[in-house]
Amino acid sequence: MNKTTNLMIGAIAAATLSTPALAQTTITVSTWAGPNHGINTIVWPTWKAWIEEATEGRVTVDVIHDMGPPVSQMEMVADGIADATWVFHGYNTGRFQLTKLPEFPTFQEFSSENASSAYWRTHQEYLASAGEHRGVDVVAAGVHGPGWIFSSEQYDTLEDLKGKRIRVGGGVMGDLSNALELTGVALPPTGVYEAGSQGVIDGAMLVPEGLRSFRVAEIFPYTLKVDGGFYRGSFTIVVNPMIWDEMSPEDREAVESVSGERLSRLFGYMMDVSDVRGVDFAEELGHTFTELGDDDLNTLKSMSDNMIAEWAESVSENRNVDAMAAIEFYREQLVAAAEEESVSSLVPDELVPDNAE
Repeated sequence: MNKTTNLMIGAIAAATLSTPALAQTTITVSTWAGPNHGINTIVWPTWKAWIEEATEGRVTVDVIHDMGPPVSQMEMVADGIADATWVFHGYNTGRFQLTKLPEFPTFQEFSSENASSAYWRTHQEYLASAGEHRGVDVVAAGVHGPGWIFSSEQYDTLEDLKGKRIRVGGGVMGDLSNALELTGVALPPTGVYEAGSQGVIDGAMLVPEGLRSFRVAEIFPYTLKVDGGFYRGSFTIVVNPMIWDEMSPEDREAVESVSGERLSRLFGYMMDVSDVRGVDFAEELGHTFTELGDDDLNTLKSMSDNMIAEWAESVSENRNVDAMAAIEFYREQLVAAAEEESVSSLVPDELVPDNAE
């Protein structure tokens, strides 16, 4: 080998060492919310940044919009159409039962970030073994903000709500609407504005974020609320197990290190800042917020206790899970998570919302 050849080989080697690694694996994410939703402006780009840093660029994330409706997301990932997605369990009627656990009202304030952290721990400790997410791997669990009731007229009591046409989703929200004797109307959040503006519904069960993101405050000027919400909503972020085969064991470990509880906290953080933005928007429009009175609050607590007892009996029998122990563990973890550091400091500066503290 001559001197010129040696120099050429040395130059190529030096260039290789100095050039950042090109992505060898791309995780294709299916997302079903609008482009301005926090899942797309905060969660996915932050997760991407974390993954690329942890794997030194060997793994990246590509987010694709509108690959399918929310109800089809689990199957899309299980079938390999997408590598990852986020799932709202209430849209999958009958498939998920254990995921109602963080949805029951708690009658106390807590952040969605802490709830999501507690939910992840509870999922790992009690729920994962039941196999409700068979076909996919769960890499994060999330809880949205307090579910309130937005309406065209002011409702002050539970009696005022009876028979009213209120938008509902699945999960505990649907169970609660039956207990409250509402006329539940099944609609996705994206359909609330049109249905409300046309008088098809009298109100909607939604989260504060929806006041702005789904323009709910523009058609429903009143909100009935309770501490912690009438309900919460359960989510998971899932991946197709085959995606792990496309990366080295070291890179899989790196991806998992920035997923799990860390990603769960990120999801909840996103929900928290989105809710604040929604309430601020409503207040600018002169929105009226009403707290449920004590007598009705006691009635609601009784309804909740009954729903929890029925749920616990059902899942303990059908899913072989100690449901009451699981829900007690979840509540303990809510307290523990509140004493720990927020994930907000790990969000890239350019992705931190203006309203975040």
